[in-house]
Amino acid sequence: MAEKEVASDTSPVKDGENIQTQLQEEYLKSLEQLEEGQLVEGRVIQVTADQVFIDVGYKSEGKIPLTEFSEIPNIGDTVPVILITKENKHGEVIVSKQKADAKIFWKNLRQAFAEKRPVEGTVEKQVKGGFDVHLGAEVHAFLPVSQADIQKVDKSEKILNQKFNFYVERLYSDGKINIVVNRRKCMEDELVRRRNDFFENTPIGSDVTGTVKSFTSFGAFIDLGGFDGLLHINDMSWGHVTRPKDFVKKGQEIKLKVIRIDREEKRINLSLKHYTDDPWIHFEEKYHVNDIVKGKVTKLTDFGAFIELEEGIEGLAHISEFSWVKKIQKPSDLLKPNDVVECMILGYDLQAGRVSLGLKQVKDNPWDSVKEKFPVGKRIKRKVAKVTNVGAFIELEDGLDGFLHMDDISWTRKGKGQSGLTVGQEIEVMVISVDAENRNIKLGIKQLSEDPWKEFLDSHKSGSPVEGEVVSITDFGVFLRIPGGIEGLIHKTNLVENREEDPDEALKKIKVGDKLKAIVLEIQSDKQKVAFSIRDYQKRMQRDEMSRYMAKEEASDSTYTLGAVLKSKSGDGSVKDSSSDSAVAG
Repeated sequence: MAEKEVASDTSPVKDGENIQTQLQEEYLKSLEQLEEGQLVEGRVIQVTADQVFIDVGYKSEGKIPLTEFSEIPNIGDTVPVILITKENKHGEVIVSKQKADAKIFWKNLRQAFAEKRPVEGTVEKQVKGGFDVHLGAEVHAFLPVSQADIQKVDKSEKILNQKFNFYVERLYSDGKINIVVNRRKCMEDELVRRRNDFFENTPIGSDVTGTVKSFTSFGAFIDLGGFDGLLHINDMSWGHVTRPKDFVKKGQEIKLKVIRIDREEKRINLSLKHYTDDPWIHFEEKYHVNDIVKGKVTKLTDFGAFIELEEGIEGLAHISEFSWVKKIQKPSDLLKPNDVVECMILGYDLQAGRVSLGLKQVKDNPWDSVKEKFPVGKRIKRKVAKVTNVGAFIELEDGLDGFLHMDDISWTRKGKGQSGLTVGQEIEVMVISVDAENRNIKLGIKQLSEDPWKEFLDSHKSGSPVEGEVVSITDFGVFLRIPGGIEGLIHKTNLVENREEDPDEALKKIKVGDKLKAIVLEIQSDKQKVAFSIRDYQKRMQRDEMSRYMAKEEASDSTYTLGAVLKSKSGDGSVKDSSSDSAVAG
């Protein structure tokens, strides 16, 4: 019993001794496994002003200068080191973090080269043909200038002293370390990765942030991180945008909304205006047909003017809606950009986003009262606004013209030559017709006086003698104007009495302005035409002369002879008119 108790009391002591012995053996065994030059994990146990103490599991701690650390470590941090010496003559363990970093670096560098993975480095300086890149662990590489960026590097300051990722293109050359890196390829692959990620994971309506890169006439390109999206001019504002630079600035960082993605064409459309409501949603709450509103002229075209009622609401005033009375040839004759004008809403289409506007509708239509202002028969004095081949436009009031046809200028000179009117000339006219529906006012000058043809027809008939002035000469005869303005033709065959005489020679002897006597040969009253004859006038004069001789001889009981009559004719072949000294060519 006693022996058992003794045995029982001493057995825990023996067990503890055995455990301690076992641990010591395992520790000594682990120490034997450590080899000089081996990479081991150490634990920071103390940090002083210039030293870091590392426990590598040996009987003493290793010391590392604080300068080998890029950042001051914390107690408990794990640090890889190279075991230089297990125990020097002073019994100290010698370790090196710097050599451990180099060993780890080269291991990672070779692995990155084999697996074509990027490594990080800092561009430290410019050298011939490129740049020197510090990869870490005092290892440097050469970066050719052609592989430094996707775009041409025009200024080295853009990349100096900056960290980038690179592909390792070469480690050795001729058995020596000669590292060459490539940033451009790394950037291209990263760009493809980011762009693919964008197209796969960005839904329509997402918000993105980008930098304004460049401008075109139709918008701006936005850099979304190496790839571009388009901010179209129509997506900058709901309103009218003339210049993209008025809304965004180059280099500006801006938040935009994704509105369209074309994954096949790799196109991205962005919007700035979609952060606000479409103003057309509220259009019918604010605007109605026949409302008179104010707007700003934004653009002029050949067919009209675009007028902005508010940002995003723009309507078209067609050129036909500019004026009730004026025929506007070009919108710029009446408007210019940025003019603020009053206009009427004539109609709209919400789905198409269109508004039809009118400028003339805000003013009274002068054609509604034209019959009261200018009744038929009214005599007025106005200026000639425009002369045409068939007449002239006479300005009655601003924008309201009447037309004076050539046939209504004179009773007697229908359609002959020019009107004789000039622009700006003031003339008296009479309103002869008003058609408000078709917007037509006819004017006349001849209506201011009586029709001379009526008087002529009342006082003249075939055979009546006339006297007038030659006003024109043609190949076929002369035109003679008699008092009252009536003009008639004397055909050249009616210029001579005898067939033996040459009409052309007689025609040559006549000049414009000559005074001639003739008789009415023919009247076409329906056409207001009259023909005169000198030949018949001469024959009549001869008959009258013969009658006078006969009457005279009878009174004196003399014998009448033809020879006596012929003696009364002048030597040049003309007949003397007893009532006038003028001669008519025979």
